[in-house]
Amino acid sequence: MAARLKTGHRPDYFLAALIVILAVAGLVILSSASSDLGKIKFNDSYYYLKHQLIYGVLPGLVGLFIAYKFTYQHYRKFAFLLLLLNLGLLALVFTSFGVAAGGASRWLRFGPLTFQPAELLKLTFIIYLAAWLTNPRVSRIQNLSEGLVPFMVICGLVGGLLLLQPATSTVVILIGTGLVIYFLSGAQLKHLILVAVLGVVALGIIIYGTPYRRERIQSFFNRSQNTQSSGYQLNQALTAIGSGGLTGVGYGQSTSKVSYLPAPTDDSIFAVAAQELGFVGAGGLIALFGLLVFRLMWLARSVRDRFGQLLLIGFGFIIAFQSIVNMGAISGLIPLTGVPLPFVSYGGTALAVFLTMMGISLNVSKYS
Repeated sequence: MAARLKTGHRPDYFLAALIVILAVAGLVILSSASSDLGKIKFNDSYYYLKHQLIYGVLPGLVGLFIAYKFTYQHYRKFAFLLLLLNLGLLALVFTSFGVAAGGASRWLRFGPLTFQPAELLKLTFIIYLAAWLTNPRVSRIQNLSEGLVPFMVICGLVGGLLLLQPATSTVVILIGTGLVIYFLSGAQLKHLILVAVLGVVALGIIIYGTPYRRERIQSFFNRSQNTQSSGYQLNQALTAIGSGGLTGVGYGQSTSKVSYLPAPTDDSIFAVAAQELGFVGAGGLIALFGLLVFRLMWLARSVRDRFGQLLLIGFGFIIAFQSIVNMGAISGLIPLTGVPLPFVSYGGTALAVFLTMMGISLNVSKYS
């Protein structure tokens, strides 16, 4: 096994091709979704695209290359330190280093650099859980005091810091992925159900006690009301998606991306894609996500090393959950959230993190 990890073999080229196709498709969609907004705000139709290339694609490619070259087994040694540093960065958003926008404190600024620690947590949290659950010296599954209890404490700490920002949807995605990893590592179903029930109850209490969260849920169940306030974005998104028809109104021809649709480069970007590319284009984008997640799960089946297997599973479910939440929310299938679409939505930190994830995944496919 050691010799194999040292020499490795060829990475999974199908996974590499999917990464390239999805990243390029994301840039093409973003270019159109942001063109009018860039012209209006910065007198540059390609402002958002260029910003994404500089602060998302470039560091993402560096992260992907380094992650691909760095043998994934070494992450075991640094897993706790990476998570600890990330939690420290999450706490810093509430200090003078933090940047607030739209009523949320999710960004850190160090000089010219601005990024979201919560996005980085999607990487470090999975690495930590995979290393923690595969520690050969500790029985995480059989011993409650060394397994279930600390797992709940970790999830509570991470969830608490994120809820303070607030980033409710990120909590759901991260803890949901954590539960999947924990269960597939061999945990008992009754423990999984216990954590899930406690999480749902806690989330319900938080939503009920927070007016803006409660309003989103109410708008979801009463779409005919508040069409000009809390339900405005969803109604405009559904109008945009419906007007796309089978083949769309044409690339770059969306009539909703500036005048009517809020956040066309972020939360609502799938609605812009569906309007311009129609059911065929939107379906193709969904298929790309499905293929990427399926390939990660398929590779996980063939990985002998448990740590590498849990990494692939974690990355796959993060992408799956976040894609489902974004596209489901903007399509009216679940309550509206502020989650970006992986590889597509505007946001340098998110894109860089997902590309780095894919670099690690390619490394696992090479050395496992």
